Amino acid sequence: MPRRHIHVTGAAEAPLRAALRALRTELAIPEDFPPAVLAEAEAAAKNPRLPSYDATDIPFFTIDPPTSTDLDQAMHLARRADGGYRVHYAIADVAAFVTPGGALDAEAHRRVLTLYFPDGRVPLHPPVLSEGAASLLPGDPRPALLWRIDLDADGQRVATDVRRALVRSRAKLDYEGVQRRIEDGTAEEPLALLRDIGRLREALEAGRGGISLNVPEQEIVETDHTYSLAYRAPLPADAWNAQISLLTGMAAADLMTAAGTGILRTLPTAPDGAVARLRRSARALGVDWPHHVSYADVVRSADPTNPRHAAFLQECTSLLRGAGYTVFTDGHVPSPAVHAAVADEYTHCTAPLRRLVDRYAGELCVAAVAGDEPPEWVRAALPALPDEMATGARRANTVERESVDIVEAALLKERVGEIFDAYVIDVKEREPAVGTVHLEDPAVVARIEGGTAKLPLGEWLRVRLSEADPGTAKVLFAPA
Repeated sequence: MPRRHIHVTGAAEAPLRAALRALRTELAIPEDFPPAVLAEAEAAAKNPRLPSYDATDIPFFTIDPPTSTDLDQAMHLARRADGGYRVHYAIADVAAFVTPGGALDAEAHRRVLTLYFPDGRVPLHPPVLSEGAASLLPGDPRPALLWRIDLDADGQRVATDVRRALVRSRAKLDYEGVQRRIEDGTAEEPLALLRDIGRLREALEAGRGGISLNVPEQEIVETDHTYSLAYRAPLPADAWNAQISLLTGMAAADLMTAAGTGILRTLPTAPDGAVARLRRSARALGVDWPHHVSYADVVRSADPTNPRHAAFLQECTSLLRGAGYTVFTDGHVPSPAVHAAVADEYTHCTAPLRRLVDRYAGELCVAAVAGDEPPEWVRAALPALPDEMATGARRANTVERESVDIVEAALLKERVGEIFDAYVIDVKEREPAVGTVHLEDPAVVARIEGGTAKLPLGEWLRVRLSEADPGTAKVLFAPA
């Protein structure tokens, strides 16, 4: 789970851009694809391995941010005659384009993940595939892994199938448009059911003790030729859409565990110390957290449109550290194999254009449903995947952390010496004059030091911006 989502619009200031370019260089981010990889991708885009099963009669739609073109998932939702629901979920079939052992495959293993910078992304696959031939853009047929998941009237899964199929998306929708159409009653049933199914799945999640973090996105806002940071709260449609992906990841985990070969996404339960620290942050931000209320329940009650709650949700991501991947090949699933936030066995399988492991999980599920042994190229790659994904995740986390710091420093660099209102959300045990403060306006979380008195954890404090340097990605406050 990322520390913070951040989105930059219009902030083309030289220090910010220069600092982001320097970060790419420092981290040796492979922005350009080698000629052999591009040539293989171009050839694959023109001649993919197409499935025989035709499902182009199903009117799929996608839900993504308006500017997204790397579309991994398309869905169609329907009612069943028995009062339940049928979810058709098409996932881009990257294996239809990537030849195991080829240059394109090797480059994907080198990159592991699509990396997101405030001013753009560095893709896992060449854009001719990730934003073209393999993306589930509306119009032309595309090869996909087609999931069919049947639910009962309460949203419980009762049947699962996945196979290769040719699909065709009819519409590219965005979250705000989906939310508006559902709320005003203009959504047709396949879209309107997103709310019904999403709410049922959210209730089931709460019942098993799971939790989804609707973390607000940090945005740069331009006002009167100056820039500031604010939070954009996610919409309910974001969460309903995420429930379809979670449903599929849980179904995939069940298929793999039953077949005896697979790769699970795992997360240990947060230690008591981490929960205690989060309680201090809640108190500092004015978030009501009675002692008898669980972490999951207080997160569900948080309002992401409230700036203090938004900051609390950002801090909640600290409890999701330690996630990894667990491989099993002999029928014995290691314990524990549960993802603590999902509160069930779960795997990543719905974003193969942006995440390497999903291609392998998809292949394992297709083989499991067909009663076949997994392809040898999948078996051969499994042992190394957890380490590869861990390396990619560390790189992605560094990109995100450093990018946020750079953006904050660039936007605050002309305000050094100004005084702000802040809340002390953390204090170092051995250095009680050093800690972390959260500013409500602008939406900044940064280090504070330089005072002599113990910082008042959980209390309001006037702070002075003492340093903001995009070149070093450093923002520092001192007590005022």
